[in-house]
Amino acid sequence: MLRDADMLALLMTRKPKHSLPQPFYTNPDLYQIDLQRLFYVDWLFAVPACEIPKTGNFVTMAVGAYSIIIVRGADGQVRAFHNTCRHRGSRICQTAKGSSPKLVCPYHQWTYELDGTLLFARDMDPGFDPSQHGLISVHCRSAGGMIFVCLAETAPPFDKLAAQAEQYFGPHRLDETKVAYESTIVENGNWKLVLENNRECYHCSGMHPSLCRTFDDNPNIAGNGDGMVDPAIQAHLDRCEKVGLPSRFHIDPWNQWRMVRVPLLGKAESYTMDGKAAVGRRLGQIPINNAGTLLFFHYPNTWNHFLADTVLLFRVLPIGPCETQVTTKWLVHKDAVEGEDYDLKRLTEVWIATNDEDRQVVEQNQLGIFSPAYRPGPYSGLQESGVIQFVDWYCDTLQSRLTGRGMMAAV
Repeated sequence: MLRDADMLALLMTRKPKHSLPQPFYTNPDLYQIDLQRLFYVDWLFAVPACEIPKTGNFVTMAVGAYSIIIVRGADGQVRAFHNTCRHRGSRICQTAKGSSPKLVCPYHQWTYELDGTLLFARDMDPGFDPSQHGLISVHCRSAGGMIFVCLAETAPPFDKLAAQAEQYFGPHRLDETKVAYESTIVENGNWKLVLENNRECYHCSGMHPSLCRTFDDNPNIAGNGDGMVDPAIQAHLDRCEKVGLPSRFHIDPWNQWRMVRVPLLGKAESYTMDGKAAVGRRLGQIPINNAGTLLFFHYPNTWNHFLADTVLLFRVLPIGPCETQVTTKWLVHKDAVEGEDYDLKRLTEVWIATNDEDRQVVEQNQLGIFSPAYRPGPYSGLQESGVIQFVDWYCDTLQSRLTGRGMMAAV
């Protein structure tokens, strides 16, 4: 079994601006370290708040060995709890989503309030104190209508992200949206390959014919932001800022998250085959149709597109060393009516196709890395600056947390 010291030694063998050594993509012990040092301590995107709009609405989410309940309480607050009964540990919510006035364990009917308080536990011994047996809380915060959870005992800072999200996402008014469609696929590849593939468009012209009708594969758009001196991008940023849309490139000092609004190709308004808007009702306070797309990523598990008519939210969760679950949700105005304001096939077809193409890319990448002939190869500084940025974040974060040094140390 690999220990922390082994992981650090392996990190030291990495060549800068190269793909990672083979074990990072294949080794079960390194997968467990990724869970322990990243997914169990970082803020993770869970669901949009609009998905659980009413009291008692809940969703469940699996992160490695953990199962989490995310539920809206009678006071309107969204909270998260470990999906483990305080009696003998049974799962409480056994479905992916639902609605219930209370959280009731199906095993012995221990009953919890939506704020996690234990209300009922029949036939317990004298002296039993229900107040000591409420559900165990999980940190839960909203960033502009996106719900994040953190499994750590002490969560990392969140306020700066929340403030920037409110500013950048605010005009899209996620609180006035609904989930029009969602898809979940499993990609037979390590979660880092999924993120790496997202962080470049080097492959787009060869792999994504539908997406490339509207998304510009200009590396200054898909990269790490160093190319924001691009005149076309700068003109778009100026135009959007002029009408009150926060758009300029903003990245966390530790490179964990980034926001920037970029143009689509030509006169395209949305991710459709003809480039025209997919939904007749524009979102929130977006004053122009050609607002492009606001790109937001947050490592280790989400990237997102905010357009004038729809928001696409992507959630990545590792389910094995070489298996990754990718969930996509299409958000539209809450009053938009399917068949009148939008056609579901037209709304979703571009990214359904793109997700499946990306799945194939990742799976072929994983198969190639399994080969004994695999050697880490060099990234293109022009085309893969975003991949370099992600891999540097991953390695720097792990090194910091494994040594317990610096701001990035796990808490």
